[in-house]
Amino acid sequence: MNRQQQIVRLPEPAQMGQLIVQGVTSFARRNKVLTGFYIFGWIFLLFVGAGTQLTLEQRQQYNRIMNSIDLQAEYDASADYWQARQVFHASRGWFWSCNDRYCQRNKALFEEAERTLNDIRAEGAARMSDAKKTAGILSQVGVGEIKDSFWQYLYQGKQFAKRQSMWDALFIGIRQMSRGRDETWIEFGLKVLMNVLINFTMGLFMSLLFFIIGLWSIVTSYQPNPLMAVLVFGGAAAAGFAYVSTYLFAIYGAAAGGVYGLLKVVETSARQNLEGQRGGQPQRVNNYQRPHYD
Repeated sequence: MNRQQQIVRLPEPAQMGQLIVQGVTSFARRNKVLTGFYIFGWIFLLFVGAGTQLTLEQRQQYNRIMNSIDLQAEYDASADYWQARQVFHASRGWFWSCNDRYCQRNKALFEEAERTLNDIRAEGAARMSDAKKTAGILSQVGVGEIKDSFWQYLYQGKQFAKRQSMWDALFIGIRQMSRGRDETWIEFGLKVLMNVLINFTMGLFMSLLFFIIGLWSIVTSYQPNPLMAVLVFGGAAAAGFAYVSTYLFAIYGAAAGGVYGLLKVVETSARQNLEGQRGGQPQRVNNYQRPHYD
């Protein structure tokens, strides 16, 4: 009995676009809330843009309040705080005990320097909040601060994913060599690719989470009305989610496209080999010569 070899036929490149559209449409219908949040994020991002420009009066008032913050006083109070903290910790005894009068005096000086620094910082934060209120949360100042916070957390998430992927690739290679497995480069590359995708997914969503946690303090520092604060907070969170999701979609799409191209080459090569074997069988039958008997 002849064994028939079967090769899985992958979709043609012209059919991949239709399959992707069908998959995205099906996902959007099953997850309407998530899809709506994603669309709202892009709409909010396009609507806000870079923020509204400050008028001349707003800019003058904003600069006047910001210039009233005494940075030198905060610098001096910070230097006194760290000096008092160092002296206090140096005068403590075994197991961080503080029983003698010398240590108690240093402790009181340290606590006084800490209160002074906190008061100066609180006064500076209040004046800065008044200056931000003059500009507005949807101004260039407010939108720029929110974007800077998002880009900072996103950069940290990418750096985490890159470092983790590098170590994963190293340990995967060491693990395979220690086990003595005869593994092809394709299998090794697929394992590394899966770890890269997982690391970027974790890193970017962690950065999005930390951005959303710190977003409310940025919004409230501009002293908007409660409705505007909730709207900006929800819109900025949705915009961050939309950008991170699109970034991950692009990464997964590029990875899937590369794997599809590789599998398509393997499929074409295997199909050509199989057709060559089937085409060679009749030729061997036709060339068979019957023996002649004299």
